Amino acid sequence: MRWTQSIRVAALAAVAVVGLTACGGGGSGDQPAAPSKGGAPIVVASFNFTDSQILAEIYAGALEAKGYPVARKLNLGSRELIYPSLKSGELQFLPEYQGAAITTGFGKDTVKDAKGEHEQLAKLFEADGIGLLDYAAAENKNTYVVKADLAKEKGISTISDLKKLDKVVMAGPPECEKRLPCFQGFKDVYHLANATFQTVQEAGPRVQQLDSGSVTVIPVDSVSPLVGDPKYVALKDDLAIVPTENVVPAVTRKVLDQRGADFAKVVNAVSAKLTTDAMRELNARVDSDGEQAGDVAGDWLSQQGLG
Repeated sequence: MRWTQSIRVAALAAVAVVGLTACGGGGSGDQPAAPSKGGAPIVVASFNFTDSQILAEIYAGALEAKGYPVARKLNLGSRELIYPSLKSGELQFLPEYQGAAITTGFGKDTVKDAKGEHEQLAKLFEADGIGLLDYAAAENKNTYVVKADLAKEKGISTISDLKKLDKVVMAGPPECEKRLPCFQGFKDVYHLANATFQTVQEAGPRVQQLDSGSVTVIPVDSVSPLVGDPKYVALKDDLAIVPTENVVPAVTRKVLDQRGADFAKVVNAVSAKLTTDAMRELNARVDSDGEQAGDVAGDWLSQQGLG
């Protein structure tokens, strides 16, 4: 989802999105090309983590299958980098996550239910000329995991249970430290006086440090292969610091107006079939099996009759 993933170095945040190379590109090459809808390409963007890239490839591939011209600008970074370019129109289509968009993108508290968040986020984006299409059942939300042997030994199943430990070290990306759905929530909501934060930029090294025992807990996405892995326990967020995170396409009003109802129908058809379990499987194919995001997206579209 998301901001639990690493952002680029600070210098990159100052670089405009213009000129960033589009990454990826998928879809089945065996299908005949759809008649072109013409016009300028719709610029589809993603954050710099696997789930976001797969989602962008899915939506982009579905649009291309119906003849819409698409340009991909993937793996760009965090909202701090992407939002200005989305609001300016340089980027035009972003698969978002409702709760994180509200809390991180706009610094607001969420209502913590999908329908209410959709209405809330639509109002927040309205002034910037950005609209929302239907949200999906699929969620990608912050989940906190500890090693299973520690959880069993100390009787830990919730975030509150971390109070049972003498010391808790969370490893996460730098932005996690000051954000309420992450370490700030551990301090301000859970009141974990025994917790400290350690910046570890990349997800892989965070898992390695968890496995070695040098850190206690790490944030992962709910679609991560680690969730459900018997080596780990996903802690229940018993005080609900993490909002619902349903996937929702954020699209510039200019594109929505120019492309009309058929465009919205294509995008909404994708959202209607996206589930958390399906996204976890696609993420595992990329992160664990080494496949390309565009390839797994193309497979999913074909299976759903959308590619």
